[in-house]
Amino acid sequence: MASRAALWMVPLLLLSLWGPSAPALLLRRLGEHIRQSQESSDPGLGQGPSRADVPRLGWLQQPLDPFNASDSRSFMQRYWVNDQHWAGQDGPVFLHLGGEGSLGPGSVMAGHPAALASAWGALVISLEHRFYGLSVPVGGLDVAQLRYLSSRHALADVASARGALSRLLHVSPSSPWICFGGSYAGSLAAWARLKMPHLVFAAVASSAPVLARLDFSAYDDVVSRSLSRAAIGGSPECRAATSAAFAEVERRLRAGGTARAALRAELGACGSLGRAEDQAELLGALQALVGGAVQYDGQAGAPLGVRQLCGLLLRDRDNHSRSTPYGGLRRAVQVFLRGLGQRCLSSSRAKSVAQLRSTEPQVSGVGDRQWLYQTCTEFGFYVTCKAPKCPFSQMPTLPYQLDLCEQVFGLSATSVSKAVAQTNSYYGGQTPGATQVLFVNGDTDPWHVLSVTRALGPSEPTLLIPNASHCLDMAPERPSDSPSLRLARQSIFQQVQTWLKQAKGNHTS
Repeated sequence: MASRAALWMVPLLLLSLWGPSAPALLLRRLGEHIRQSQESSDPGLGQGPSRADVPRLGWLQQPLDPFNASDSRSFMQRYWVNDQHWAGQDGPVFLHLGGEGSLGPGSVMAGHPAALASAWGALVISLEHRFYGLSVPVGGLDVAQLRYLSSRHALADVASARGALSRLLHVSPSSPWICFGGSYAGSLAAWARLKMPHLVFAAVASSAPVLARLDFSAYDDVVSRSLSRAAIGGSPECRAATSAAFAEVERRLRAGGTARAALRAELGACGSLGRAEDQAELLGALQALVGGAVQYDGQAGAPLGVRQLCGLLLRDRDNHSRSTPYGGLRRAVQVFLRGLGQRCLSSSRAKSVAQLRSTEPQVSGVGDRQWLYQTCTEFGFYVTCKAPKCPFSQMPTLPYQLDLCEQVFGLSATSVSKAVAQTNSYYGGQTPGATQVLFVNGDTDPWHVLSVTRALGPSEPTLLIPNASHCLDMAPERPSDSPSLRLARQSIFQQVQTWLKQAKGNHTS
């Protein structure tokens, strides 16, 4: 029993999407930490029939280059199966797609697919994304290998896996397959329906940024608005305090000498702050801390939400004490690092570059090098602070972040820009044209601005959940869930029900 309990600690993949510099590494670890926490505490994992063989682990042999029939190279792709509710060969299949990290057994035991499976006797399968987790091809992560890492390769894996798993698990040809995914994997779910409607009957895409964006300054626009939103514990005063705290950090960095040394100690920075690039790393990490409080607001396992962050930034302001916004930011850093079990706040550009240049797969399965490659060759997603109301520093700049693609992979800023444009051309951006895809977003989540939030037609529905954060609809249910979140989950249930009735009608007609 101890070994099975340990399985639930494997993270369910819903990581942050930011391209990896120090701020992004921090956000990705925050996302992983939250998933671990939610999965290990989900009461739903203990429900249902007692089955010692659920979930089951399996491996598929997949072609490394699915677009070249003469290339015989292959890799082993991990998948998980939960058949405890399966009604048999004619039952529907709920396929949970993995994204930019490791995929554990909780991917078939928690979240939408598992929660909905019992109602319709569905078979639940999850598929780990190539080059992440344990689905890394032999040969490491050098650039020659990473040529086979892209969303298009991942979709080819979905097509191949659908055929192989249908045969292996004896799924009827008439069984409808519905894809589920969150974050980047949510985009994959939508694109699977777009590009393979003959294989994927429908899809639920949660917090899916289907629009690639080189300069994602809109991320901080949403963060700024959310810090002012009273419904989640924000206020205009909180946003102003955030701005004041960052201004004080920049003032002390410019002052140098003892002021900079004290700043380093007070904020728990790992490295020296003498170089401009290291100062940008620190400012980016602080920005990610605040952005993470918004992106994962209200989620179990998050060290800080908006209400807690604002409480720290505004502490004692009515008592005329000496507490300052900067002091509140210091306390927020301490809470954040304690929550993630980290010793200090990364502030070394050279260390970030060295980590990202390593071609050895990471044991943690976080996949930082792989995700940076995908941002450089497909998506961008580089967060910048440009708007007049942006409460952060203007560092790190877009050129500073694009330089990481050059330093790590030898890819120019021009090539990255072209790749982003090609991605939007291939998938259609925010007007993908895929029918029977439900896009689910929260309006607190900074990523919702790159998703589809308005229905594009009767068969292209959307849900925008008030005051909900990134992929919150996929998190295990809690007594504290808002009425709007509960209503959204009911709407997802009803939409899946409509699709399955439609599938049954198509089969019998």
